[in-house]
Amino acid sequence: MLARMLGAARLDSRTFEDVEHDSGATLQALLVVVIVSVAGVGGGLLSGEGDIVKGVIFGVIRGVVSWAVWAGVAMLVGTTILRTPNTHANWGQVARGTGFAQTPGVFSVLVFVPFAGSILSFAIFLWQFTAMLIAIRQTLDYDSLLRAFFVVIISLIPVLIVNAVIFWILRIGEQSPAS
Repeated sequence: MLARMLGAARLDSRTFEDVEHDSGATLQALLVVVIVSVAGVGGGLLSGEGDIVKGVIFGVIRGVVSWAVWAGVAMLVGTTILRTPNTHANWGQVARGTGFAQTPGVFSVLVFVPFAGSILSFAIFLWQFTAMLIAIRQTLDYDSLLRAFFVVIISLIPVLIVNAVIFWILRIGEQSPAS
């Protein structure tokens, strides 16, 4: 698993091909998502934000739900709307690729560093986005990154909506009853 995470972080297309074809790697991809979610929560906590128990629980739930939705929408969009003659994929293949594409997010634990945290956060986003492009290109058997780019962007919209709902639910839960 660590070798695959390093390959994904290096943006190695062979790594994404490898996890695409290894149905046993779905649990590993889920574990990557959980590790990255915990790292993000850890970075937030080190920055002085949030509660550790609630942060980890909801951070992991948000991460896993976002990953599952993103993989599902990417698979649907990529195999229907933006399908090519070579495109053959199922949810598991796309989920494994997109799960490992989140690997650079482990560095989110460092976003608490004064002044550098924002820059680091943006760099991690770009790194993960690039990994996602490669993962989508490989798992959907595309020849171009441009087609993968459109799948990633289209798939991002429902993920943002799901995240907005999760954050809304969290805010409702934090409000104290009126006196």
